[in-house]
Amino acid sequence: MKKISVNLRGNRMKKEPILYVVIPCYNEEEVLNETTKRLTEKLNSLIKKKVISKDSKVLYVNDGSKDSTWELIKKIHSKNKMFTGISLSRNRGHQNALVAGLLTARNYADVVISMDADLQDDINAMDEMLEKYHNGCDIVYGVRSARKTDTWFKRTTAEGFYKFMDKMGVEIVYNHADYRLTSKRVLDEFSNFHEVNLFLRGIFPLIGFKSDKVYYERNERFAGKSKYPLKKMLSFAWDGITSFSIKPISFILYLGVAILILSLILIIYSVVRKIIGATVPGWTFISCSIWFLGGVQMLSIGIIGEYIGKVYNETKKRPRYIIEGNLLDEEKKI
Repeated sequence: MKKISVNLRGNRMKKEPILYVVIPCYNEEEVLNETTKRLTEKLNSLIKKKVISKDSKVLYVNDGSKDSTWELIKKIHSKNKMFTGISLSRNRGHQNALVAGLLTARNYADVVISMDADLQDDINAMDEMLEKYHNGCDIVYGVRSARKTDTWFKRTTAEGFYKFMDKMGVEIVYNHADYRLTSKRVLDEFSNFHEVNLFLRGIFPLIGFKSDKVYYERNERFAGKSKYPLKKMLSFAWDGITSFSIKPISFILYLGVAILILSLILIIYSVVRKIIGATVPGWTFISCSIWFLGGVQMLSIGIIGEYIGKVYNETKKRPRYIIEGNLLDEEKKI
């Protein structure tokens, strides 16, 4: 693979980098043909303008789909070598599938753009991303300019999530999902992050290098159903918080101190009442105190348990994914 150098002004010396577009797919048979059609037009346009190399490709990552997604990817590949794919041995989740695609693509590409298969990410934003890449940026984040297509509930919870993550001390790009451009050297550094509990939106800002943003309007899903129901969204948010912040544990400490101070005040109050002979049996107060303290203890143990569980998963060092099928390997044999 040809190397890309950067001059003192930050501009890329090589004008036509090899681009790989990495797209995780889980049960996407309804949308994949349309995605392929639109990306074919986009990549051919970029090649014609000499923005990217003619060796650029789209890498579909089959995340253990239960429908015919993998068979469709192989069919698309047989007709158009611009499209290739890998298939994981089982469903590993969006973040692991994305990691599999990124770490595979870095062996072939100079620059990688990751996006979803549902055509909600505006593929025309690629032009500006690549322009910023040519001007020296190693990471370009695709950021939603508005959330008009979201329901009130999803918009409110999403915005609340980003604000809460900021309060927890997590560096994250507001309204950015996983539509981003990364250079090869960023992915080389990313390969040194071996954690199992993945939250890519928090990892890439940690890597550093020159970065920028591209704003775009997110479209309605072309076909199929969302793979992120409320339960998965909450789990994903919790992973993001616990993977990058220990403030929930610190909160337990502060809560414990506050309860201790409150308890001391109540003890003093009770002693004074006893001395002056004004004690009255108060089963309501006692029962409420027991339930409250019991709830706080269970919550505290639960939060600590979550962190211990994450440490347990990390120490096992199991692979984040296993690639069962690789069309890129088949290309080498031809």
